[in-house]
Amino acid sequence: MTARLRLAVALTATLTLSGCAPETPDYQSVWSTTSSAPPTSSTTAVADGDEPPINIATFLERAGVVGEPVAADKLTDLIVTIPTPPGWQPYRNTNLAPGTRMIAKGDTYPTAMLMVFELIGDFDVAQALSYADTDAKTSENFTELNSSTEEFAGFPSSMIEGSYDLAGSRMHSYNRIVFATGAPPEKQRYLIQFTVTGYADKAVEEAPDIEAIIRGFTVKLP
Repeated sequence: MTARLRLAVALTATLTLSGCAPETPDYQSVWSTTSSAPPTSSTTAVADGDEPPINIATFLERAGVVGEPVAADKLTDLIVTIPTPPGWQPYRNTNLAPGTRMIAKGDTYPTAMLMVFELIGDFDVAQALSYADTDAKTSENFTELNSSTEEFAGFPSSMIEGSYDLAGSRMHSYNRIVFATGAPPEKQRYLIQFTVTGYADKAVEEAPDIEAIIRGFTVKLP
């Protein structure tokens, strides 16, 4: 995997956190300050001599996989889209990987980010997905609210929702990784990362837009 893929995945975790869910997410419930799920804390100490948990980017790099960022709207063998609710607009940042699509409501959060990487090299998809949530779970004071390893639109996927601390604010994020295969004859393999993040104290206010974006996230063959 190239440094570009490693940097981009790490950047996504820094800016936000890493779905079609079988049911429409209830974001007014998901974005609450409490959770029935046992909290997962990022402050768990790593025993002396133990390797810190690796993320999916590191796993792919060690497997010798090369990843090239590609704009979703430039794909010809796969359709990958997210909707833009009224009042949202493209957000541009020179630190983002080439081809990243990011939309925001206003000048800050909430945001939705879509990244696509063309992958070259063989690897175990199930094993790779076992590292999909590492960046989220190691975020500051992370609390898991929901997760799923069910397929998304027929493709292998991992989704996690949770809350965490960022620069003095409590954030909530929905993050999904999808390994999709493009149409024949190439059957190109792609890594797709979709993340939606907002402030916890704006959960009820922003829930309709957030739910619409998650429902509208599409990965399918042409």
